[in-house]
Amino acid sequence: MIKIWKLKAIVQKTISYLPYSNKINYIFQKFVTKAVHLNDDYFYDRLVHARDHINFFTEHGNSTFPNTCLEIGTGWYPVVPISFFLVGSNKIYSVDITQLLTKKRLKIAIEKIIESNSNGKLEFYINYIPQRFEILKDIFHNFDNMALDEILLKLNIEYLIEDARKLSLPDDSIDLINSNNTFEHIYPEILIPILKDFKRVLNKNGGIMSHFIDMSDHFANFDKTINKFNFLKYSDKQWKWIDNSIQPQNRLRIYDYKKIYQDLEIPISFETFEIGNLDDFNTIKLDAKFLAKANNENAIIQCHFVSLFN
Repeated sequence: MIKIWKLKAIVQKTISYLPYSNKINYIFQKFVTKAVHLNDDYFYDRLVHARDHINFFTEHGNSTFPNTCLEIGTGWYPVVPISFFLVGSNKIYSVDITQLLTKKRLKIAIEKIIESNSNGKLEFYINYIPQRFEILKDIFHNFDNMALDEILLKLNIEYLIEDARKLSLPDDSIDLINSNNTFEHIYPEILIPILKDFKRVLNKNGGIMSHFIDMSDHFANFDKTINKFNFLKYSDKQWKWIDNSIQPQNRLRIYDYKKIYQDLEIPISFETFEIGNLDDFNTIKLDAKFLAKANNENAIIQCHFVSLFN
């Protein structure tokens, strides 16, 4: 019997060739895989990311909060950009190659943040400015009477639909550049020029880059019969047939990302990482391309790189 993850791979591969593929994939994810709902796990994971981005900037940047921010990979729910607004940021850019954010999804994200404050949890993640939170509540109260662009403007967010390799932003204009489990979806031939342009737009006097990367097999989130290392057993040729352009997985390991950073002369000033379950890892027969590196490097499934520029 064909495994569930393979069925998902086949469906998404097929969808990737269709017109309006992102919209079709959203419907597939919403009604079949149930992967696009803003559940608590995803929401609070994003608040953890926002907290860590902000804390690193507060400790090592040139002010208590980033005045200008840039996020790559807006996705469906802009929890992190809204968090930046709440702590005081005055210009927040969020960039995607295609528009995934809608007014309805923005309302869900705002409602979730207001709910997390009501139950006393929000304060454990971000030290928000009370006046900014009142603005957020006022936006939510009048939400249905405003257009998406008007709401984003009130939140100091500019939603950019463009190629992040050629950002429409001036040099040295951004205090904090961040991403939240996005790099793993970008092929290296695209990621490298993106990082080059990040260097161009980042403020070289106290600017910070902060990137969370999920290096696990994302199909394992949907199919519990496989583990987070499953995709490491395939050759590049085999993976090319499995992977799709809607939700690609580049399968880069931590040493690949470090090599990219080194080649671009981007410092890794702080890093954290998580090694996955080694018992699971040992059940996988690695493809030859991964054998040159130690198992404890290949088994890293999460990392966080922070780069300081002074």
